[in-house]
Amino acid sequence: MDPTFLPATQLADLVRTRKLGALELLDHYIARTEKHDPRINAVVVRNFDRARARARSLDSQADKTPPMFGVPTTVKESFDVQGLPTTRGHMEMKDHPVAMSSIAIRRLESAGAVIFGKTNVPVDLADWQSYNPVYGTTSNPWNAAHTPGGSSGGSAAALAAGLTGFEIGSDIGGSIRVPAHFCGVYGHKPTFGLLPNYGDPATSSAAGTDISVIGPMSRSAADLAVALDILAGPDSDETGLTLNLPAPRFSSLRDLRVAVWADQPGQTTDAETVAAMHALADGLERQGVTVSRTARPAFDPTEAYRLYLRLLDSGWSSRITDAAVEAKRKRVAALSDSDMGADAIMARTVDMHHRTWLGLNEQRFRWRRTWSAFFRDWDVLLCPAFGTAALPHRQDGQPWDRRINVEGQEISYADLLFWPGLTGGYHLPATVAPMGVTRDGLPLCVQIAGPIHGDRTTIAAAALLEQAWMGFKPPPGW
Repeated sequence: MDPTFLPATQLADLVRTRKLGALELLDHYIARTEKHDPRINAVVVRNFDRARARARSLDSQADKTPPMFGVPTTVKESFDVQGLPTTRGHMEMKDHPVAMSSIAIRRLESAGAVIFGKTNVPVDLADWQSYNPVYGTTSNPWNAAHTPGGSSGGSAAALAAGLTGFEIGSDIGGSIRVPAHFCGVYGHKPTFGLLPNYGDPATSSAAGTDISVIGPMSRSAADLAVALDILAGPDSDETGLTLNLPAPRFSSLRDLRVAVWADQPGQTTDAETVAAMHALADGLERQGVTVSRTARPAFDPTEAYRLYLRLLDSGWSSRITDAAVEAKRKRVAALSDSDMGADAIMARTVDMHHRTWLGLNEQRFRWRRTWSAFFRDWDVLLCPAFGTAALPHRQDGQPWDRRINVEGQEISYADLLFWPGLTGGYHLPATVAPMGVTRDGLPLCVQIAGPIHGDRTTIAAAALLEQAWMGFKPPPGW
């Protein structure tokens, strides 16, 4: 049996039942990485010797019950892994190994995962392209002229190319969901605060970042469910609380109540994405699913999106330098008052007063409750993960200066934040799952959003779609 593209749960079963040794399976993925990764440059930090030592120890271990037992795993470069550098694309951090692993890494290893490398990201995790001065550019295995997305671009590319058995990423503006969509894999953006990620104090924020989360990426919905059980739960250093997430209210497609939001006036979404959304809705209706194409939460989507943009920019402001702040002030001074593009809205938060932020946060939580009311009537919302399929490589200038053409309309690069922000900005869980393929052979995925702490619900819906509609398919030639 070729294990290359199997889900992590099946890989663990192979090792658990001794059909493959942990070292044998690890060496399979290492060999694929050494042979094929030069085509895409996804696995940029490698720790093969230590991983092999761990795999040998697992092969001699009597207890083979941990859920990820022996699964060869790579992780996004921004996670702290003891003994490896965490650069986030900054050259000055390349030779500084961290002293302590992130909580997520420790939990994965306790669950039996064998971490053998780290995957590429953009500088400061702030782009839909994954390139940086330290490790170079990562390409999409479906088409090397296109990006795998960002910021978890290396994660999605490695999964799609069969270079790893499992991955974890992070998401504040679509950084799990967009790469999963670009590469045709599964990704889960959890409810905000559900998965802790504190790591080495030298590189990790103790406070975390508003909206930002970590989450699993995989080749099956079942892997996401297993990973949620491993990674979720309070930081044990700070609390004795336990977690009990609610189960889905449905057990089959016929029990499912789905709202479909395929496009939004004023927010550019390409025709193939919209058509794929409607084709999925048609298919679900034929199988007895209750589907509405008009149900919406009771707020103005444009205002909700603009609120997200202001909260997003103020949230990640802690990551930028004083020089970057000053440059943003200069951009704001040159803006027209009528400019309501995403970059302009975000830039104007540069000197926001805390009292103003508190007002925005209050409105966020009011609309978060509006979302909760919406999900009392609907199990999940299906909407695009992003407004287009995978973008061509773009490394010109700063992201806020880039313009792209979608459906004959030139828009700001950042104006494609609508679909990631509409759900992510309000702390909702969202699972991305394969939905279709474009005429040019690029994958399309659907975003499955649910209520606060409805993580099991969105993953269960993805599992139903995997069975009834489409699952992961390897890119040609891999």
